[in-house]
Amino acid sequence: MKTIILIPAFNEEKTIQKVINRCQPFADEIVVIDDGSKDKTPLIAKKNGAKVFKHEVNLGLGAALITGFEAALKIGADIVVTLDADGQHNPEEVPKLVQEIKNGAQFVVGSRMKHKSKKMPALRYFYNLGANLITYLLYGVWSSDSQSGLRAFSKDALCKINLNSQEMEVSSEFFKEVKKHNLVFKEVTIEPIYTKYSLSKGKTSQGFVTGLKTLARLILNKII
Repeated sequence: MKTIILIPAFNEEKTIQKVINRCQPFADEIVVIDDGSKDKTPLIAKKNGAKVFKHEVNLGLGAALITGFEAALKIGADIVVTLDADGQHNPEEVPKLVQEIKNGAQFVVGSRMKHKSKKMPALRYFYNLGANLITYLLYGVWSSDSQSGLRAFSKDALCKINLNSQEMEVSSEFFKEVKKHNLVFKEVTIEPIYTKYSLSKGKTSQGFVTGLKTLARLILNKII
């Protein structure tokens, strides 16, 4: 089965080479969706063997994933794993998600919240908990880490999933599709990794406010 690791990236020249190199043992191909970067992210990704698909302007995480899924299916993916470009995921955990797909799951989430020995920073924890609750109330599917960027999909799931979200709320929209298509959903425990760099791009106080706006947009879209 052909496994493709899909990495959405926006201005990640500091980390993209290391992330790609660490992913290579666990994928048949690596696809980077450069979401309008102004730095050397796409050049570094190409130099290190990734297939790069580029947005000319920054469109958001959802748009990057939509482009990436379409590209992965066109190049023959049987399993697609998404992984963040900032180094907050350990590629050595990818086989755990892939094995769940091989065992019959269609959508797998790597849950940081289930890890017992390491805890999230407080702002990130409460944002994720709120996002989990809102996702459940909107779509009726419980996940302990609905916002995790480490996910795996079967080809069958990707052929059914129809995403509309352009930005961060796509993480919750996946669960709408799980419910709609009755997809087999599993979670595996993954280790949280927090570096100064990943935290600087994540749920700092400013990022927390952005996250709340994302959840508000998600609720509004559901109401409308």
